Amino acid sequence: MTKTEQKAEMTKEEFAKTDKPQIAYSECYVQPFFTFYNADNMAIMKTFKDKEFDLAIVDPPYGIGAGSSKFINRYTANKRAAKFYKENDWDILPKSEYWQELKRVCKNYIVWGGNYFTEYLEPARCFIVWDKKTGANSYADCELALTNIDGNSKIVTKFWLGANAEDNDGRIHPTQKPIYVYEFLLKEYAKDGFKILDTHLGSGSIAIAIDKANTLDKKNLTFVGIELDPDYFRAAVERFKNHKRQCVLF
Repeated sequence: MTKTEQKAEMTKEEFAKTDKPQIAYSECYVQPFFTFYNADNMAIMKTFKDKEFDLAIVDPPYGIGAGSSKFINRYTANKRAAKFYKENDWDILPKSEYWQELKRVCKNYIVWGGNYFTEYLEPARCFIVWDKKTGANSYADCELALTNIDGNSKIVTKFWLGANAEDNDGRIHPTQKPIYVYEFLLKEYAKDGFKILDTHLGSGSIAIAIDKANTLDKKNLTFVGIELDPDYFRAAVERFKNHKRQCVLF
């Protein structure tokens, strides 16, 4: 850990003494502009004020079994993927209460897998299409995100092929998305000074994209990320720390 991290990162006891509302969480990582919670997202969201966040960018479970180690055997016996899958399947659709809270605390949202959640999301004309350029194989050619931000549909292209897909710093989560895709979303939909929420932090790609936007584009975005699984939470925090160390080195 760098001296900057030692100074900026708060302990759980120090965080409890701040003016932030008392929140039930297992672990918390705090840096300037960033707060990560290892907690139930419903418990955290209930502490937020109405429309506290300008934008939610979330990637909830699609309910297709993608969290289980059995999922990797559906089309491939890729053993390399096994290290970030689990025996239990956490890929369960969020209940209606989740969507009610998300809409309450956020002015606008971008929801990955919006096509799976049409029961809870109002019809909108703006879909975001992530073209994965996967080619002729059994993997999906794209993923869809639905947003309530009024505008034309957009396409972002980034090659990403199954369990072999990863950024330069590797892969730590079954449904990890590339940093570049989040950079695109921030460029298109996040205005300077926005407060952004991610209720399913996962690999933490969004946090790295936000830090890059703050550093390179001076967007001054504030971010809160929530992750229920302690292993994924710690891996995402470590990934974010490694990113910050690389920024110091270069």
